[in-house]
Amino acid sequence: MEEKRGVALELNDTVIKRMCVGAAFKDYGGRVNSLDFHRADDLLVTASDDESIRLYDTANATLLKTIHSKKYGVDQICFTHHTSSVVYSSKNGWDESLRYLSLFDNRYLRYFKGHRDRVVSLCMSPKNDCFMSGALDHTVRLWDLRTNVCQGLLRVRGRPAVAYDQQGLVFSVAMENGAIKLFDVRSYDKGPFDTFLVGGDTVEVSGMKFSYDGKLMLLSTSNGHIYVLDAYTGRKVHAFTVEPNPDGAVLEASFSPDSQFVIAGSGDGSLRAWNTVSGAEDVNQPTLDQLNKPP
Repeated sequence: MEEKRGVALELNDTVIKRMCVGAAFKDYGGRVNSLDFHRADDLLVTASDDESIRLYDTANATLLKTIHSKKYGVDQICFTHHTSSVVYSSKNGWDESLRYLSLFDNRYLRYFKGHRDRVVSLCMSPKNDCFMSGALDHTVRLWDLRTNVCQGLLRVRGRPAVAYDQQGLVFSVAMENGAIKLFDVRSYDKGPFDTFLVGGDTVEVSGMKFSYDGKLMLLSTSNGHIYVLDAYTGRKVHAFTVEPNPDGAVLEASFSPDSQFVIAGSGDGSLRAWNTVSGAEDVNQPTLDQLNKPP
């Protein structure tokens, strides 16, 4: 059951199949690299190759604000717990710093320096002011919004993907050869307390998330494979496939708020949805052409 502001909607296969485009925003001058929904409010923030950060009211499908990052570019982005502040990574090829930005007055609150190559994964703790970043310099760094000093450093193999669980007690790091390492936030310096291996797939993990009920993990790979894992045992529950993006860009999958569905974009321009219990696909999802039509 998804409930907010007095409106309740229970998601099921019928509802998912009947979903359609409610609004389309076409004023971007480049590809959207990442987006993030605020945990507690009806807000969405996006980062685009046109060097813009855009804030939307999702309840009313309206653009609230556009901020440009011409000097640094913008790649990965995520909300902090505040509705008008974000953390984002650069995309200019020479400065890999992370920036803590106030959307209210377009002011930088803090810089986080340390990465020596592009940041490809960014995740905020659901419980406090800590966040993580993973970069192509084969490091994962732990940060706190209250200080620009790096709080922790993990060296990994290959391209990392990072995620916190919904209680903020555990974080996971995916690395090459399908290895997923789980760490206790309070004692990560002692090493991982568990390691999962996604057998049969050595492609880089490009995205990773925990379900909202904490029972499942979701992995997206660079070749269009999507895996649902048992978050406690690492057992592979479901495996789905989408068409890879023809330009090589990352395709990402997400859980629905009730953890009952997985939704992902596909390189053929369609949106795909699967039931996390049965593994069955819910068809009649919109294509790119339908998404481009005005509502």
